[in-house]
Amino acid sequence: MIDVQNLTKRYGQHTVVDGLTFTVRPGTVTGFLGPNGAGKSTTLRMVLGLTRPDTGCATVEGRAYHELRYPARHVGALLETSAPHRGMTAANHLLWLAQSNRIARKRVGEVLETVGLTAAARRRIGTFSLGMGQRLGLAAALLGDPPVLVLDEPVNGLDAEGIRWLRELLRSMAAEGRTVLVSSHLMTEMSMVADQLVVINRGQLLAETGMSEFIQSHGRTYVRVRTSEPLRLNTELEKKGAALRLAPDGSLEVDGMPAAEISRLAAASGLPLEELSTHTASLEDTFLKLTSDEGSNTHV
Repeated sequence: MIDVQNLTKRYGQHTVVDGLTFTVRPGTVTGFLGPNGAGKSTTLRMVLGLTRPDTGCATVEGRAYHELRYPARHVGALLETSAPHRGMTAANHLLWLAQSNRIARKRVGEVLETVGLTAAARRRIGTFSLGMGQRLGLAAALLGDPPVLVLDEPVNGLDAEGIRWLRELLRSMAAEGRTVLVSSHLMTEMSMVADQLVVINRGQLLAETGMSEFIQSHGRTYVRVRTSEPLRLNTELEKKGAALRLAPDGSLEVDGMPAAEISRLAAASGLPLEELSTHTASLEDTFLKLTSDEGSNTHV
C-alpha cells in the first residue's frame, strides 16, 4: 500500500503540492491524474524519496522509501526523468541494478523476455528507439518482482501493440494483489486500465474514487433525441423543465430527463422518434470539466 499524508512542497513562494492526502491500495490499478503543473511528478518523487517534502510523509508498505534496504524488491519505479547510461548494454544495466539490490542474476533474462527485449540484450542503450528505451525502463521496474509499481507516463514511446501489452501487464499485476499507481495524460488509455482514480489540481486533491463513481459524480449524462419535428419536441420538453442543446448534427441533447420519460412524452404528443439514446461523458470530458472549474475543491 502507498499512503500519502498531508504532503506539501514549496519552491520559494510557489506551492507545488499542498496538503495532499490519499491512499493507493493493493489489488487495483490506480490512475494518478492532473493537468500539467498539477504536482503529479513532484508527488511521485516524494513517494520515491527523491524529493524531500516540507511537511507530511509518504510511505510504501508502512515505511518511508529511504528506509527500504533493497528498494527495487519493494517498489518498481519508472519516472520520465530517469535515463540509463547510453553506453551500457541493456543486460548490463539491469545486472548492476540486480546486484545492488541482491536480486538473482536470472531475473535479468526473465524481465528482458517479459518486455520483449531478449534479442536486444547485448545492444547498447544508446542505439535504442524511444519505445525500446521505455520497455527497458519497465524491465528495470519489474526486476525485483516488487509488490508495488509506481509508473510515470509508462506508455510514452510505445506503439499500439506495446500499449496493449502494457495494459494487460498492469491488469495482471493488480490481479496478483500488487499495488499499481500510474500517472498518464492519455485519458482513453487510463479509462481502459484504471480501477481507481486520484485526481489533483494545483497540488490539491480533487477526487479519490472509483472510475465509474468519478464519471457519475462529475460527468455529464444526457439523452440524444432525433425527430422529424424537433421544434415541437423542443417545446414539449421545455414545458417539463428539461435542459436542451441543439447538436451540430440536428439532434437534441436533453439533460435532466430520462429516456423513458422522453419516450412517453413524445408518444403522448404524437411525435415520431428516430433516435433515443443515453450517453455518459468520457473520462476525458469529465476530467477536463472538473479541472477547468477554477473554484472546484470537491473531495469524493
